[in-house]
Amino acid sequence: MTSSSDDGTDRLPTREQILAFIAESDRPVGKREIARAFNITGGARIALKRILRELKEDGTLKRAGPRRVAEPGVLPSVLVVDVVSIDDETGEAEARPAVWDDDERGPPPPIVVLREGGLRPRDEAAPGFGDRLLVRLHRGDADAYEARVIRRLETRSRRVTGAIRSIDYGWRLIPADRRAKTDYSIEEADLGGAEDGEFVVAETLPGRRLGLPRARVVKRLGQEQTAPAIIDLAIEAHGIPDHFPAAAVREAEAATAPKLSAGREDLRSIPFVTIDGEDARDFDDAVHAEPDPDPTNPDGHIIRVAIADVAHYVTAGSALDRSAEERGNSVYFPDRVVPMLPEALSNGLCSLRPHEDRYCLAAMMRIDGQGTLLEHRFVRGLMRSAARLTYNRVQAAHEGRPDAEIEPLMAPVIRPLYAAFQVLDAARRRRGALEIDMPERRVVMDETGRVTDIRTRQRFDAHKLIEEFMILANVAAADTLLRRNRPCLFRVHDQPPADKVSVLRDYVKSLGLSFTNSVHVAPRDFNRLLKAVANTPLEHQVNTTVLRSQSQATYSPDNIGHFGLSLERYAHFTSPIRRYADLIVHRSLIKALNLGSDGLDGAAADGLHALGEHLSITERRADLAEREVTNRLLVVFLADRVGATFGGRITGVHGVGLFIELDETGADGFVPISTLGREFFILDPSEQALIGERSGMRFTLGDRVEGRLREADIVAGGLLFELIEGGRAGKPPTPGQVKRLKAIAREVAAERARNRRDGGGGRGPKTGRNQNGRHGGSRRR
Repeated sequence: MTSSSDDGTDRLPTREQILAFIAESDRPVGKREIARAFNITGGARIALKRILRELKEDGTLKRAGPRRVAEPGVLPSVLVVDVVSIDDETGEAEARPAVWDDDERGPPPPIVVLREGGLRPRDEAAPGFGDRLLVRLHRGDADAYEARVIRRLETRSRRVTGAIRSIDYGWRLIPADRRAKTDYSIEEADLGGAEDGEFVVAETLPGRRLGLPRARVVKRLGQEQTAPAIIDLAIEAHGIPDHFPAAAVREAEAATAPKLSAGREDLRSIPFVTIDGEDARDFDDAVHAEPDPDPTNPDGHIIRVAIADVAHYVTAGSALDRSAEERGNSVYFPDRVVPMLPEALSNGLCSLRPHEDRYCLAAMMRIDGQGTLLEHRFVRGLMRSAARLTYNRVQAAHEGRPDAEIEPLMAPVIRPLYAAFQVLDAARRRRGALEIDMPERRVVMDETGRVTDIRTRQRFDAHKLIEEFMILANVAAADTLLRRNRPCLFRVHDQPPADKVSVLRDYVKSLGLSFTNSVHVAPRDFNRLLKAVANTPLEHQVNTTVLRSQSQATYSPDNIGHFGLSLERYAHFTSPIRRYADLIVHRSLIKALNLGSDGLDGAAADGLHALGEHLSITERRADLAEREVTNRLLVVFLADRVGATFGGRITGVHGVGLFIELDETGADGFVPISTLGREFFILDPSEQALIGERSGMRFTLGDRVEGRLREADIVAGGLLFELIEGGRAGKPPTPGQVKRLKAIAREVAAERARNRRDGGGGRGPKTGRNQNGRHGGSRRR
């Protein structure tokens, strides 16, 4: 840090930073050590001396021998602590001093961290396991201490998740994170009852100069082959909050049943229906459509989308609100949901159950025969769903096979819905929205949690119908807020990065295909490429490569449009049960349209940039956790088939080997480069191929292969294969080409290393996601 003052006082540490440094030091600390640690020189040393004198005078520090500073008594009034447990019943956090020698001083006195006070606005959520905190202590009853948080401190994670292994000379913790560079040694006394083969959460212990780092088990998750343990592992590894504060639960359970009141329109006569997947657990959107009776709008439609009025129950600043913001979104696993809201709301009063009155915020929209949105308005109302339908049943009814419940709904509900959808679908194609439709895997389990099958989710027009209705409502919400100049968290999707487009262009050229050379690409350019390979052997690999070339969609108050949907304005409005961003949009609409006193206030509007970043992170966290669970369950499913052969295709080409996707299950596996042959293979990024330096044998993205399963690693969630068939003969590269490709490989490796240092994640293709953000189709765009 540089100084702009002559005496250097503007680079002095704060009192809290000095206390944190002293508490974290494993040796006595004096003025010299503090000055060296914070690079304090010249006249600033005088100011530092003054700060230390003040800390000693107010009792925070005392002198312990010449030139040494230490804590007075058993515990000082200000201390750095680590949160070591959370009480499941009360939600209280228990902590221990960050630096404490149990052998010399015995166990530390209990420290209970109080929730209220001291936290910055973005830190309002209760401290979590592994957090390092600077606290002010107050001695309570029975020699226990109460701690009020001054602030959270930046620190490395003190948690590690993984599997316990018994070895000849002790116990090991094998980290579940494949990027971890070391295992951990665990003493038998620190196992906490965990047995060989269990997934656990552990905390690291003070290190030693030689040998493996040490850890102790603080939570057992279950045997690694079981789905509940695998899901718990993902929850713990990604820090997904899965227990609600008691105050949030009380607020949810205190919510009262809906009734018609002033300011709400009675929409109960409209036969809204919900259409979701067979395994959907909550229903936050209902739809209705009818032909526009206005003779000046031939072939037009009135479309209504009713969304659960979560803002009525979750008020800004409440315990419910703080908890929902911290979670950011619901997380969906094969056997459970980690919901954003407590069950009393997510599966109760905010779930649009059939034949029950529910509060809603509804978009009333009018389109013409070309799918153009002519007008729209939003109302707060009281609605009642006429039926809880599923995609399968609605599709069957549309194809002429209605069941007994749907038969009476065909004329008044189902046919008008499809008529409106066909108009919107045609408008989408004319608009040129990106048409990537990647298959989505579904894990099937029995009642014991054992994986019995891996299937691809079927995708019907019924899915697309709901998507188009939700997209229309999202556009109407964004348009309303833009026109009224009100703050909004937009769902934004930037143009693809130029470097990724360049890689895509080179790759499709190697396939004999063409792609625009324009600097500014449009979704139509990608669609033309996808259409060219439709129903050919290249279809899957080109779809995958196009998907990987896209930017990540995020949340931001700055509207840059949505590239993938080819829309100038777009905001998530339709899923406030499971996405906090949608709740913010609801509140902004309520404020903009004077629909109540619970709209978005000015303070919240000022923090939308930070909130958008936070919600984008929690969304990526959910994606990673969901994908890891699916991958590990696939490994469990295939673990007893080690030695079997599988057909698949190459989905990733890297300098260290190939990634393949199996035809049978869609599982991903890795083929090390060492198994490809007795020669040196080099990576050609432009062709997305590994090329044999002597033989010219090529392994290229999309090639069909057959591999033998060598290893199924449940802990890392990976499958290891050796190739037994595949590859194409080619011309060996020239010495000049070899030199060029090796130089490129070094550049690529250096770039990946930089990305890892900057916090980039490991390998893994983006999963296919549809547009509307629903569970049971895809949920994220």
